[in-house]
Amino acid sequence: MEVGKIKRVAGPLVQATGLKASMYDLVLVGEEGLMSEVIGISGNKHIIQVYEDTGGVRPGEPVKETGAPLVAQLGPGILTQIYDGIQRPLPKLAEASGDFISRGLFVDGIDHKKKWEFKSVVKKGDTVKPGQAIGEVQEQLLIKHKIMVPPNLKGGAIKEIYDGNFTVDETIAVLDDGTKLFMMHKWPVRQARPVTEKLAPTIPLRTGQRVIDGFFSLAKGGTAAIPGGFGTGKTVMQQTLSKWADVDIVVYVGCGERGNEMADLLHEFPELQDPRTGRPLMERSIVYANTSNMPVAAREASVYTGMTTSEYYRDMGYDVLMTADSTSRWAEAMREMGSRLEEMPGEEGYPAYLGARLADFYERAGRAEVLNGGQGSVSIVGAVSPAGGDFTEPVTQNTLRMVKVFWALDSKLTQRRHFPSINWLDSYSLYDLDLEPWFVENVSADWNKNKRRAMAILQENAELEEIVMLVGSDALPEDQQVTLEVARMIINFWLAQSAFHPVDTFSPYKKQFDLLEAILKYRDYAFEAVQKGIPVGQITSVPSKDALAKVRLEAEYEPILAKVLTQMDAEFKALK
Repeated sequence: MEVGKIKRVAGPLVQATGLKASMYDLVLVGEEGLMSEVIGISGNKHIIQVYEDTGGVRPGEPVKETGAPLVAQLGPGILTQIYDGIQRPLPKLAEASGDFISRGLFVDGIDHKKKWEFKSVVKKGDTVKPGQAIGEVQEQLLIKHKIMVPPNLKGGAIKEIYDGNFTVDETIAVLDDGTKLFMMHKWPVRQARPVTEKLAPTIPLRTGQRVIDGFFSLAKGGTAAIPGGFGTGKTVMQQTLSKWADVDIVVYVGCGERGNEMADLLHEFPELQDPRTGRPLMERSIVYANTSNMPVAAREASVYTGMTTSEYYRDMGYDVLMTADSTSRWAEAMREMGSRLEEMPGEEGYPAYLGARLADFYERAGRAEVLNGGQGSVSIVGAVSPAGGDFTEPVTQNTLRMVKVFWALDSKLTQRRHFPSINWLDSYSLYDLDLEPWFVENVSADWNKNKRRAMAILQENAELEEIVMLVGSDALPEDQQVTLEVARMIINFWLAQSAFHPVDTFSPYKKQFDLLEAILKYRDYAFEAVQKGIPVGQITSVPSKDALAKVRLEAEYEPILAKVLTQMDAEFKALK
């Protein structure tokens, strides 16, 4: 391999000469061998972004080629890990260098000494294809790690295959052409892993959050954005989704988050309980922690490393949720690198290719038929942190062009202690028509009808509130006063949800439907009573209305709800 020399150093950006490395190849910069990546080639000059602090690096120091791009190590032992942006396990880094990470320190992403019990699912003489599973390893209690033929191999007939305990470096199978297979393989993080076919987003991703499942559903393999200002609940929302979403694997990428917030997350996330098993959620999770004080180049790489890991588990046939918090910090890293490269700036100084990079990232999501014949999915939820809560800034606007679900967090709702603080008037989901047949078949034929009725009430309520602020609610016609009351019930009884209540934190589809239908039934009773000339005060003071608020807090809610509806029917019949 060629050895070049540093010509210029500008922060995390280094220019070197004398190299023959290709674009995106990994190189080692300086006497300490700092991990770096080629991001530009101009004549005989290579422009390199360094993933570590470049303090003390001088022109004239060597730059060594590795002959390969930045890759992720994929194999048993990824789950439960906490990595930095370039897949170095933070606990291992701490063991090697203490609380402050030494420069030039390389640690394998997977433990190469640990032995795993490998059980083959193919036999000698079988022909295997790229992506096909040849065996399994019980990685965690509920997760069987499928050992696959790497997608970049051509496959062939199995000449030898061995069962037993092996490290990830030991041969577990040999093909007829002499190719050896191991439990681990490497994959370039910027290259999407291949699938047989992308599938339509026709299955919802259940989250148990009424405002999401009921109004703004995300499909499995779908893409969503959570923009919001400081303190609006983005991180809590992502933790709630990680805990309750109907997925097998959770990949959390903390991209450029504040160090104290990331420290809190690293303490809290491993303590979250998996509602499926009662065991730690961390057993089926992977965390990439890249704080805002870490080098910006590694911040950009963390998103691609997390995406590659997600695709790897998708290829096994699992449903994966990847959360990126936040893509704004990733874009800021691109802006900083772009300015050091002296590129022509786009809007607000971001590089002109900002939209293309965001599109490349979100395009890697999807539900797919994978190479081994099964189905898997990667769903992406990206947090966006617009400065000052300005949704018109470039990162938010470019993100909205790519994603199909928009959950707009509202600081005013946060101040009113309404959680999740998703604004139901600003948010939307473009998966509604794709998911409608599933809800009709699996929940109720009236699911979408009730959803549209409730949304129409909330929209009318927003218009009436402006009038109420001027003249008061008593000046409104009685039917509009009823609309205000029904909207208040939908907002407080149905949309509001406590992440800390043992029952209310998760609401199944049927419970969501039954609760909303009960509120709409009250609305129908109330409008009938108004037409009969019954005063609004009597209509809004029926005891069954307030009893509805407590139903959502009950685990065995159905008999209680039936009793409340019977009581409501009797109360409205008795009104005169």
